[in-house]
Amino acid sequence: MATLELSNVIKSFDKTTIIHGVDLTVSNGEFVVFVGPSGCGKSTLLRIISGLEPATSGDIRIDGQRVNDVSAAHRGCSMVFQSYALYPHMSVYDNMAFGLENLGVAKAVIASKVNAAATMLQLTPLLHRKPTQLSGGQRQRVAIGRSIVREPKLFLFDEPLSNLDAELRVSMRAEIRDLHARLGATMVYVTHDQVEAMTMADKIVVLRAGRIEQVGTPLELYNRPRNQFVAGFIGSPRMNFVPATQLSQAKPGAKTVGIRPEHAQLSEDGLLKMTVLQIEQLGSTSILHGNVVSDAPFEVILSGQTSIKPGETVGLTAPVDCLHYFDQDGLRL
Repeated sequence: MATLELSNVIKSFDKTTIIHGVDLTVSNGEFVVFVGPSGCGKSTLLRIISGLEPATSGDIRIDGQRVNDVSAAHRGCSMVFQSYALYPHMSVYDNMAFGLENLGVAKAVIASKVNAAATMLQLTPLLHRKPTQLSGGQRQRVAIGRSIVREPKLFLFDEPLSNLDAELRVSMRAEIRDLHARLGATMVYVTHDQVEAMTMADKIVVLRAGRIEQVGTPLELYNRPRNQFVAGFIGSPRMNFVPATQLSQAKPGAKTVGIRPEHAQLSEDGLLKMTVLQIEQLGSTSILHGNVVSDAPFEVILSGQTSIKPGETVGLTAPVDCLHYFDQDGLRL
């Protein structure tokens, strides 16, 4: 386990700045997820932590030690990539053992570490197979096992599940969370999938254009987003936004009101009127897609099934304590 501290970390390529003065502390044993849209700098920041990319300025400290000038091989970090990066001609065992062999670790020690990791990841029956004989989920487990045997201070994951199908992503999320609980290790995980972030993280770091927008637990970000960007990014389906002038109970100074789809309710007397365009009937829930004021898109999640048809107009309301108010700069009021 290890602590990680980033102090005013900046990364520039030529005259273009990608990371703008990031400050962040990751505590011992925390599972921290970097999330944000494509191009926000989350993978670049992870590579800076690992040592694969140098910071232009600022400090990176692992367990209190400044590691800016320490090579990637000696930082005590282990990276799990999106692409698995397994050697196709090697067996599962050899792929997991390769890094330790390069360090000159004794064969008996390697065997002990590989077998222990294989047991933890349910890979023991597969140790003599080649990567081409494995499923995507099994290959990703091998990549994780290769990291475990190195006993790193920091586990770093760069969108490790994005190549897997939806059902497998769900099961692998649970496996990685279970692994974190068993190892008690410090993990930093990058994803563009906010559902992945919400279900896995102890702490989420929301990034936009190389800057941290908010840091907090999943429920802190869901319940009290700092600004309109975080409010729209965290939650699935995303939060709806309407002009504050459409709601009589809007706070003074509010320019925009946010309403999550799961908090919107049908009401004949509702101030908002939505024209229903599409309906997703999911059995246990129904999702209405439509437009409200000025053709603004709006989504509503209803419990159970509905008889509402496309083309109908419905009234909407929401509990006052579930409304989110933002000023003209998009900041939470």
